[in-house]
Amino acid sequence: MINLGRTDTSVIGRWWWTVDRWTMAALAVIIAIGMILILAASPAVAQRIGADHFHFVRRQFMFVPPTVLVIFAVSLLPPLWVRRLASLGFVCSVVLMAVVLVTGQEIKGATRWIDIAGMTIQPSEFAKPCFAVVAGWMFAEQREGDRFPGNAVSFGLYLMVAVLLLLQPDVGMTIVISAVWFVEFFLAGLPILWVLVFAMVGLSGLVGAYFTFSHVQARVDRFLDPSDGAGYQVTTALQAFHYGGLFGRGPGEGRVKEVLPDAHTDFIMAVAGEEFGLILCLVVVGLFAFVVLRGFARMLNEDNLFVLLATSGLLVQFGLQALVNLASTLHLMPTKGMTLPFISYGGSSMLALALGMGMVLALTRKRYGAEGWQ
Repeated sequence: MINLGRTDTSVIGRWWWTVDRWTMAALAVIIAIGMILILAASPAVAQRIGADHFHFVRRQFMFVPPTVLVIFAVSLLPPLWVRRLASLGFVCSVVLMAVVLVTGQEIKGATRWIDIAGMTIQPSEFAKPCFAVVAGWMFAEQREGDRFPGNAVSFGLYLMVAVLLLLQPDVGMTIVISAVWFVEFFLAGLPILWVLVFAMVGLSGLVGAYFTFSHVQARVDRFLDPSDGAGYQVTTALQAFHYGGLFGRGPGEGRVKEVLPDAHTDFIMAVAGEEFGLILCLVVVGLFAFVVLRGFARMLNEDNLFVLLATSGLLVQFGLQALVNLASTLHLMPTKGMTLPFISYGGSSMLALALGMGMVLALTRKRYGAEGWQ
């Protein structure tokens, strides 16, 4: 049995005593709940499309070991190497996002996926965590030296990513990227006048998206007036929560997964609500809130601006993605095809989230002097 004492100076030993083990435990529980819910939700979906009963289960479970490995490996890195990894990942993901527009697969009216070595990958998922770190780095460089135009560089990178996302089109992810960029800019010392300007630009952008993209207009109209029956998935999901009650019908006893097309992805919480009840739903919400708030709490005494900005951006991205998924399922906002972190089906999403949360664990580790940066 390995004994990692406080005097252990090995890489693993130093990692064990400096990493946030509470956040790791919360992430482990979220992943475990995700595996249970995929087992509950996906067989009915696979059977409905004529695939093998455990088609989605096997594919999702294949990604669990790499996900855990990515979280662990990235969390070992010092901040300097997190920055380097994010920069490399950002360049690669942006290049692939451009390639997707030319050779990518069109699914449900959107071109977001590309085949690489027999695997279907969504490059924009990996752009999110990498962009959060790179943008934080640019803002920090601006503050540390006025000669470096970090704010301008960050704005240029944001525009590039936003344009590529809108060309796919993916308005929801554009909004998430915009929120991350704005929060980091705000924390870096954005004047209140510019806060108001960006807020007005953001609202104008949302109105413009409504009139520019037909699918956005359709989803907003269904949200505002669901009486035409177009909001079938949301209505069915709400019924599932009603049938589940406090404790649920029991594992395997749910019926919503048999009729809900996206029961294993966007509406997986409807399956959780019907089979396991309100209790499990509150546990899931509590776990997401714990990860985000725990991360911000560890930043309260952080004196390095880059670490503060990058970590805040990653946490906002993680929390906002969960919030959008849950709010869509509960009909609190227009539907958006966004996965619930580590729970919904999706290999690209799992690995990209692992990269992002591995960076959070790496950046929130306790550091002692300059050695923690190397």
